Amino acid sequence: MTEYRKPPVDPDLIKFSQKDDYDSLAKYLVGNIYRYRENIIIPRVLGPVIIKTNEEKMIEATVESCPFKSFTSCVIGYGLGAAVGLFTSSLMPNMSDPMAQQNQTAREILREMKNSMLSYAKNFAILGAVFSGVECCIESARGKSDWKNGTYAGGVTGGLIGLRGGLKAGVFGAAGFAAFSTVIDYYMHQR
Repeated sequence: MTEYRKPPVDPDLIKFSQKDDYDSLAKYLVGNIYRYRENIIIPRVLGPVIIKTNEEKMIEATVESCPFKSFTSCVIGYGLGAAVGLFTSSLMPNMSDPMAQQNQTAREILREMKNSMLSYAKNFAILGAVFSGVECCIESARGKSDWKNGTYAGGVTGGLIGLRGGLKAGVFGAAGFAAFSTVIDYYMHQR
């Protein structure tokens, strides 16, 4: 086995190390072992660069997760459905028996409003949760965020909702909801 020999020292390297300016520049560019975050150079485009802490990254990951998006859509859909149910129940009072007395009591009207609000709220909550969850899963699987995610999610959601009425209703529901999702996505991205 041959013995290791130290390579000869380059004369230019000796000159480089004797000049203090180049030596300090080299130490700065190679790195400083004591301070990590202060020496990171990030190019700025607009405004100052802010480095996120681990807690901020954790909260951002939680907010961008599919279960959180689906739950948020469910809650917002429930509130929107309750508002729509309240509005529609005030426009179309439901008379259960046409031969009954025409005057309804306040209790009957409020009960009818409550049932209408709960029905709409439940349907909107399920619709929002399913659509948001499917869209997030499709976006995660594709690795892209474009108009196709909403179209695919609309097709899956419309198909699932329409399947309660049969296969034909499922196909029409998928096509209709996919077209509606595509139009809404196109409109939102054009603004």
